[in-house]
Amino acid sequence: MPTKPKSPYLPFGDQQTAPWYGKNILSVKQFNRADLEYIFSVAHEMRVMVERIGTFDLLKGKILANLFYEPSTRTFASFMAAMQRLGGAVIPISEVRYSSVAKGESLPDTVRTLAAYADVIVLRHPEVGAAALAAQFAGKPVINAGDGVGEHPTQALLDVFTVKEELGRLDNLTVTMLGDLKYGRTVHSLARLLTRFDNIKLNYVSPELLRMPREVMEEVAEKGIPQKEYTVLDEVLPVTDVLYVTRVQRERFDNLEEYEKVKDAYVITPKTLEKAKQKMIVMHPLPRVNEIDMEVDKDPRAAYFRQMEYGLYVRMALLAMVLGKA
Repeated sequence: MPTKPKSPYLPFGDQQTAPWYGKNILSVKQFNRADLEYIFSVAHEMRVMVERIGTFDLLKGKILANLFYEPSTRTFASFMAAMQRLGGAVIPISEVRYSSVAKGESLPDTVRTLAAYADVIVLRHPEVGAAALAAQFAGKPVINAGDGVGEHPTQALLDVFTVKEELGRLDNLTVTMLGDLKYGRTVHSLARLLTRFDNIKLNYVSPELLRMPREVMEEVAEKGIPQKEYTVLDEVLPVTDVLYVTRVQRERFDNLEEYEKVKDAYVITPKTLEKAKQKMIVMHPLPRVNEIDMEVDKDPRAAYFRQMEYGLYVRMALLAMVLGKA
């Protein structure tokens, strides 16, 4: 019998040859440039497939356990949509107070339980290192969907994929990160990931209270990436290719007075963008509060809702990879 032709869209493989089969996605530190190019090529093909077909059965028969100890809309929904677009099923656990966790069950026991039912576990947890701990006990691939103020690797991957799709390059870029750089795990992961590319310059604009952590800056410095800190956006906006805006996260503050001091430190308006390049993008991991005026949404440089959509394709790619189908 003739062999079945391979898909013209996806680089399908089998479990024996798929390089990411069975692996955890815990930190951006595990990716080199070749890994990123591979992930983005698969994500791009996923985008093509969704636009042309909608859904397909690449992961038919596979089950994802979506385990979220913190509130989430975009990450939770996009992983669900990603699995369903690929033909798989989802166990959604977004309200842990209604689960055995509320009875005092430990994280290792919870992931052991879900690993008995599912093929891959996506975990969001308020404690740094929780995903790595879960991976020690799961016996199935664990994908870190955010661990406290630590990392959010899939967000960083979709952020970089957004830049590639929007600007057509990942080298020779000036990236300005604005807002809550202390507690914003998205910018921690993104800064680390951008060190994989050439001629990158990083600017950090924040109140003194919310500066980028020293350990992140030291890691970036070790890679030879120029980085500078500012308190005023005007100084760097005219040379910025990517403006990455973050909200000040009330839930990360123990002291409400400190939050009130900095919550409105920076607000992007159409007038702000008059000083920006015409060929640049404004990004935001969402949700926003008031740090980007809704009038900015009409500007073609506002990429944050497209960024959210790109996350679907990246997470589809990651699920296919760790389950041995890409």
